[in-house]
Amino acid sequence: MTEQQAYEVVATHEGFELRRYAPHVVAEVVVRAAFEDAGNTAFRTLLGYISGQNRSATKVAMTAPVIQREPQKIAMTEPVVQRETAEGEYAVAFVLPAALTLASAPVPTSPDVQLHERPAVLAAARRYRGRWTQDSYEHHRAELDAAIRAAGLTPVGPARWARFDPPFMPFFLRHNEVVQDVVDESGTGSP
Repeated sequence: MTEQQAYEVVATHEGFELRRYAPHVVAEVVVRAAFEDAGNTAFRTLLGYISGQNRSATKVAMTAPVIQREPQKIAMTEPVVQRETAEGEYAVAFVLPAALTLASAPVPTSPDVQLHERPAVLAAARRYRGRWTQDSYEHHRAELDAAIRAAGLTPVGPARWARFDPPFMPFFLRHNEVVQDVVDESGTGSP
C-alpha cells in the first residue's frame, strides 16, 4: 500500500474539503515542458533519487501524490513578493514518507533534485477523476476557486495539481486533486 500525504479534514464544503496538512518534506525537480509533459519529464530524475541515486544509496518508499505546480520565485529586492514564472516551467515533487525530515532524508546526488520542507498549511482540495490535461486541471481549478470564495475563504499563492495513480491506470479511474492554500479570515480554520 502506498503511503499518502497526511492531512486532517477540517470541514467539508460544497465542491471541496478544507484540510490541514502537516509539515512535510518533498523532493522536487523544476522542468521546462508543456503542462501535460512536465510530470513525465521530471519523473525519471525523481525516481532515480528515491531508487538510491543519493549520497547514502538509500531507497525511499514511493508515496502519493505526485505534485505539480508553478515554481515560486522571489525577487531579491522584494523578498515577500512572488514573481510570475516563465511559461512552461513547472516544479514536480514527490512527497517523501512522513518519517523523513529534511535532516534525515537522503542527500540527492543530482543537482536537479532539491529537498524542501513544506510548512503546515490550511488548504482546499477538490477531487476529480479523468485525464491528465491542462484543460481538465484549469476547469477544476476554476471551480475550486469559485467554491473557496463562496465559502468565505481567501486563496493564497498558486494552486497545485496532485496525481495519485500511475500512468497505466485507465484515465476514468485516475484520482486527481487541485489543492489551493487558503486563509480563513474568520479564524475558524486557520492553520
